[in-house]
Amino acid sequence: PYANDKEDLEGLLAAVAKEKASLVYLSNPDNPMGSWWEAPDVIRFIEALPETTMLVLDEAYGELGPASALPPIDVARPNVVRMRTFSKAYGLAGIRCGYAVAEAEVIRDFEKIRNHYGVSRMAQIAGLEALADQDYLNTVVARVAAGRRRIAAIAEENGLKPLPSATNFVTIDCGRDGAFALKVMQALLSRDVFIR
Repeated sequence: PYANDKEDLEGLLAAVAKEKASLVYLSNPDNPMGSWWEAPDVIRFIEALPETTMLVLDEAYGELGPASALPPIDVARPNVVRMRTFSKAYGLAGIRCGYAVAEAEVIRDFEKIRNHYGVSRMAQIAGLEALADQDYLNTVVARVAAGRRRIAAIAEENGLKPLPSATNFVTIDCGRDGAFALKVMQALLSRDVFIR
């Protein structure tokens, strides 16, 4: 559930309780809105979950958002799996490489069911090298932030409302109905500007 253009943590907890959910998914920062929760909010959410509910915490855009959005790595809770990828900030979508951070027994369970040929040796090496090159990552993150500011400014200059974003995209509220949003999209497409 969403409230005020971001995932509704209280609503998500209520849905977990109502459905007695064995698994819940939360992306932080979020796709498709670009919104994020601060680490203390995420920690409170984790602590409020029943031990029987596994949280898959998708942090695909984590490097692009404020550092304050990511809780410290803690593998003490066996019902939390954090997922990361090299597809976003690292720009390595083509290698299809990512990783999970979780308590050791959870990772052992993953090992039993994962595709053992899913990540090539070259992709693994590229991922490790990307992790080692934090200067490059910092440069990319700064460039993405500058791009977000530029896109937000263009939207505002045209009477549209950009939503705060911690990702490599900006969600823009056109401020009217779907027909108007469609016209905006078509006008941008006619200028070779791709949007979703």
